[in-house]
Amino acid sequence: MKLVSYLNSDDEDELGVLVENFAYPLHQLGKNLPSNMSDFLFEGAEVMQTVKSLAHKIEENPDKYPSKIAFDELRLLAPVPFPSSFRDAYAFRQHVAAGRKNRGLEMVPEFDQFPVFYFSNHNAITGPGELEFMPDHFDKLDFELEVAIVIGKEGRNIKAEEADEYIAGFMILNDFSGRTLQMQEMKLNLGPAKGKDFCSSLGPVFVTPDELEERVVEPKEGHIGKCYDLEMRAYVKGRKVSEGNMADMHWTFAEIIERCSYGVELLPGDVIGSGTVGTGCFLELNGTAKRMDKNHKEQWLKPGDTIRLEVEGLGNLENTLKQCESDWSILKKAEK
Repeated sequence: MKLVSYLNSDDEDELGVLVENFAYPLHQLGKNLPSNMSDFLFEGAEVMQTVKSLAHKIEENPDKYPSKIAFDELRLLAPVPFPSSFRDAYAFRQHVAAGRKNRGLEMVPEFDQFPVFYFSNHNAITGPGELEFMPDHFDKLDFELEVAIVIGKEGRNIKAEEADEYIAGFMILNDFSGRTLQMQEMKLNLGPAKGKDFCSSLGPVFVTPDELEERVVEPKEGHIGKCYDLEMRAYVKGRKVSEGNMADMHWTFAEIIERCSYGVELLPGDVIGSGTVGTGCFLELNGTAKRMDKNHKEQWLKPGDTIRLEVEGLGNLENTLKQCESDWSILKKAEK
């Protein structure tokens, strides 16, 4: 099943089930069905099964359900517009190893001991469409090609062997990064913070795990949980700049959930990112290219650019970037 969140005619967030490029407003499909994603997730497994059954009925007889909106007419939001929290992990070995090699460092052994994550700003989640950033953000502005999960039921101290059952859905994640801000603050061994907290884009759809079951593959040796053979690509102004596969996750989402839930409650609506796939950002690509050619000209996102992330089975997440008119700079203030 695929779900979308969008703005309705009253500018309120509304939830629809997506069938054959049409969104069917959920609250119009049955009595007491939730109208938004937050309520849908908190109502749990019974409502999830009810909506899945409805989606199958729509597929079999779409004319019976006239209330629908064409996908390309939707004012799309992030599929989970108001997550209860947002964590981002560091699951792809290639990305970590390449980043460290580019800085002249050996692979950190702790990477193989546990999956690490950081908290970002769950109030700065956005979806497809135009995004406006401050000038400082465009000082080495970067994309990050990722996949995110959303937790579907409450749990604490969840074991990896059971953790896949807590995943309600998958989405594409672009965790935008202001690299100059990030590198400045991380010299103090804390963060990332201001380099990350201004925007993370999710979308365009929420895809339930059963939709991806045919693409499940075995995890890396010694690991627990499902991996998925899904091609991942990034395009800037129509030019492909990155390519990877979700199956290359060294740490599975199940193992990440185990770590995240240790001693704390995970809640429906919590979003957890995979971290960047290998080659999935300009920071890595620039570093690798400069090791080969010291005269390599770095590439970064610019105002007016369109960045499109594609993941098999999850759709295409596209954003166009705009710089807001402001002369306020925290980078310049820090230099004084």
